[in-house]
Amino acid sequence: MSTIENRLGKTLTPVPLRQVTIQDPFWSARERNVIDTVIPYQWDALNDAIPGAEPSHTIENFRLAAGEAAGEYYGMVFQDSDLGKWLETVGFALSKERSPELEKIADDVIDLLERAQGPDGYLNTYYTVKEPGARWTNLRDNHELYCAGHLMEAAVAYYDATGKRKLLDIMCRYADYIGEVFGREPGQKRGYDGHPEVELALVKLYQASGNRAYLELSRYFVEERGQLPHFFDTEDQERAAAQGDGGAARKRKRGYDYFQAHLPVREQKTAEGHSVRAVYLYSAMADLAMQYRDAGLREVCRELWNDVVERKMYVTGGIGSSAYEERFTVPYDLPNDRAYTETCAAIGLMFWAQRMLQMEQDRRYADVMELALYNGVLSGISLDGKSYFYVNPLEVWPDTANFRDDMRTVKGTRQPWFGCACCPPNIARLIASLGQYIYSVNEEQRELHVHLYAGSRAEAALGGQPVTLTQTTEYPWNGQAALELGLAQPAEFTVCVRIPGWCRKAAVTVNGTGTDTGQLEKGYVRITRTWSDGDRIELSFDMPVEIVRAHPNVRAAAGRIALQRGPVVYCLEEADNGPNLQDIVVERDVEFEAEFEAGLLGGVTVLRGMGTRSVVPPDSGGSLYTTQAYDRTAVPLQAVPYFAWSNRMPGEMTVWIRSS
Repeated sequence: MSTIENRLGKTLTPVPLRQVTIQDPFWSARERNVIDTVIPYQWDALNDAIPGAEPSHTIENFRLAAGEAAGEYYGMVFQDSDLGKWLETVGFALSKERSPELEKIADDVIDLLERAQGPDGYLNTYYTVKEPGARWTNLRDNHELYCAGHLMEAAVAYYDATGKRKLLDIMCRYADYIGEVFGREPGQKRGYDGHPEVELALVKLYQASGNRAYLELSRYFVEERGQLPHFFDTEDQERAAAQGDGGAARKRKRGYDYFQAHLPVREQKTAEGHSVRAVYLYSAMADLAMQYRDAGLREVCRELWNDVVERKMYVTGGIGSSAYEERFTVPYDLPNDRAYTETCAAIGLMFWAQRMLQMEQDRRYADVMELALYNGVLSGISLDGKSYFYVNPLEVWPDTANFRDDMRTVKGTRQPWFGCACCPPNIARLIASLGQYIYSVNEEQRELHVHLYAGSRAEAALGGQPVTLTQTTEYPWNGQAALELGLAQPAEFTVCVRIPGWCRKAAVTVNGTGTDTGQLEKGYVRITRTWSDGDRIELSFDMPVEIVRAHPNVRAAAGRIALQRGPVVYCLEEADNGPNLQDIVVERDVEFEAEFEAGLLGGVTVLRGMGTRSVVPPDSGGSLYTTQAYDRTAVPLQAVPYFAWSNRMPGEMTVWIRSS
């Protein structure tokens, strides 16, 4: 392993979820929906109790592993992870409010996990039920450590919320066993999982348990990835030998870059391969850079970050443009109608952005975190919380999406569940844990940082002094926010408030007196003073409709514009604008007006403007081609938030609009 390099500068710590209460016109309903609707709905899904939905069999698999049911394993090799994410969501929900009924369900399933765990600590239903004796023989493809990681994250969340150690102890036993199996000592496997996840989970397990061996194990998995000889080759040869074919390695289905194993992580300069795997790995790398104060690893994270957000990210914060291997491709390859942009990838981008932000207070990380949240993440769940997008295209023509084989991943409507159901519980845990993304502290420097704008109440400590911060806002529909401080006695400290990168004009006042917003420190206004109880910071962000244009190298957006207001990206839907949205053209200097519609899509701000579309003469004879230009007629246009599309009638949708 590498030596620890130069010390990093100051790092931040998120205000824990249990110390943040969301009280917000936009987010409270979504959080409530997760608790009241999504968690019970997904519990039914895990128990195969949703008529017409893809079966899950997840809970039944654990009963099989515990010897309490008869039958065969069913589902993906990573089916256990769905339960991990569901339990983690339950932990987040219980950190906000206790529910004896929900806690009883969780405790019962934790008891089931304990009964399914092997005497040595091993816990994986696929290998226990379907391939006993074959554990750790196909780490490249079969997600053993990935599943372990999601159960570890669940254990930490549940322990934080309830103080109950049973699941934490179960996963510590599993982590101890994993630490015996993997490493560089004689007799240990020099391996790592094909799907990064356990790396970031082990950091959380270390923070919850205090056992530094888990942190060291995380660092081992990260640093071992991509080393020579390639572990996946060795594993192939061992499998082939065990199958009696003379030791000839089976043909690899995917390149090393798919797994981010093409190079040691410190030599990786560009984001490659499966996008979800990549951002989970990068999240762990950022965690380790902070934990070990490793400046070299931080620089690697920065370089990878720049490659993603400057060359491979959609205007919606979606990443991973190719359905083939769900992967990053080449710079600027961002097709709209075939965009893959898995919901999990946008969620993973948020995980990574938050960690980069704690490592280096810079609004560019918070800007991307916010962009992904309001667009690439929220688009993945319906307004009622009962259906989901796995894939999030930026343009949909249902007739072709439902017919063409090369667009088979694109759906015009959200689905109730998936055979590969990683996204639904992932988005649930993200929404349920949103409170921990809003604020950070640096207690040593006596600083409180405000990253996101959402009505909430946070409790923190600065220099040993308890501080309460209450935020009120109607964001994202307007740019006004107020922060009121609560203190038992006056104290000097610094409040750092983010001026969003999309904002061209901002005003900040303290108790009615203006503060200079011209001198920003990496996008934050720093306000240092002796604060008293009831002091009030007011923020005003100018929020006009912005016309967004892509870099000329983004071929799919050439000659087109997108609409954004505040953090929200907009789209045209057939429900408002009729069919053939690609025929619509707007003027280069088009102006759109914003208006809040309380009765539409749960209450959203819509954008209204004018464009033109072709006039097809009734006597044209249906000619496919002509040398004559079509006349055009003016038409009113209405754009709705991208996250809210496909909550009405099925139909066309486009984010990018042709511009004259």
